[in-house]
Amino acid sequence: MNAPHTTPGTPAAQDATFANHHNPSFLQACLRQATDHTPMWLMRQAGRYLPEYVATRVKAGNSFMGLATNVEYATEVTLQPLDRYPLDAAILFSDILTVPDAMGLGLSFGAGEGPRFATPVRDEAAVDALAVPDMDKLRYVFDAVSSIRKALTLPNGKARVPLIGFSGSPWTLACYMVEGAGSSDYRLIKTMLYSRPDLMHRILAINADSVATYLNAQIDAGAQAVMIFDSWGGVLADGAFQEFSLAYTARVLAQLKKTHTDAAGNTIRIPRIVFTKGGGLWLQEMAALDCEVLGLDWTVNLGKARALVGGVENGPGKALQGNIDPNVLFAPPAHIATEVARVLDSFGKPYQGTGTGPTHIFNLGHGISQYTPPDHVAALVEAVHSHSRAMRA
Repeated sequence: MNAPHTTPGTPAAQDATFANHHNPSFLQACLRQATDHTPMWLMRQAGRYLPEYVATRVKAGNSFMGLATNVEYATEVTLQPLDRYPLDAAILFSDILTVPDAMGLGLSFGAGEGPRFATPVRDEAAVDALAVPDMDKLRYVFDAVSSIRKALTLPNGKARVPLIGFSGSPWTLACYMVEGAGSSDYRLIKTMLYSRPDLMHRILAINADSVATYLNAQIDAGAQAVMIFDSWGGVLADGAFQEFSLAYTARVLAQLKKTHTDAAGNTIRIPRIVFTKGGGLWLQEMAALDCEVLGLDWTVNLGKARALVGGVENGPGKALQGNIDPNVLFAPPAHIATEVARVLDSFGKPYQGTGTGPTHIFNLGHGISQYTPPDHVAALVEAVHSHSRAMRA
């Protein structure tokens, strides 16, 4: 097992948010505080590229939902990448579509296929039947969060790394709910958006309130940061993005808990991350969101993003997360290291003071491919940690 990294003894490290963490670097960077290296984790880091994940999935009947709904299995696969690589955060093993599944739409994953809903939402009657689901139907998610937190606790009582909870954004959930599955042209949902915007707004309002309730329950169960995946925001036209995606992400954020009280009565800050694939066009507008971190896909230059939204020393701004192309991981390790350096250098030297300033969390620009060689991920992690430390020397 790889030992987690230590972090600098800055005054910020005395914050109760970080006190019970062996490696708080991810949380510190989320809150725009100095770290001794650029922290990193990977979208979809527990997945089919790992042979141990595949073996656990076989035990679960080769079923994605069999893994996700079983607390023991969900805990096991969440920890698998951490046992291989010295990553700086864990992310709950679950799916972005658990909320509409709890609404009764019948989520399933066919062999070799993506998610599919048995009962798509395509007319007014189906929209009228929607409601914020009973969170007891998602108890397996919250139990998994609690179980993972326990499994991440070291013998000294400190957290090995922080745990991230997540959900799909209201718009992304709506895409699957109306299309019934993934889509190449988004014809059905865009037909509704343009011909019956009233129905679209009703779906999105219910989704936003559901996602907020769901993420708050994850925080109560032990999630130490939460992320909203707006995976399909980038398929919208300018104007439509602001009205049908950004506004409802803002509605979620307005309801999310910013802090949590731990068992000792300490106030713990909960960073909130928003990632919109294809959202670089609207980065300045996204800067107004009430969140701490903006995730970027690989089409965005980190230096330019830093100048637009990264903020200044001891002033407002967003931490940035991303954004190497996942397909870089198919290149030889030496080429991976070159691309890592390019991404880190494009952001520039992160803030190193004792207050707040521009910070970076390294990640992929989207989820890791199931075909990625595991040893190439090891090369990626090593390159990020070594180059980012050298940048601070």
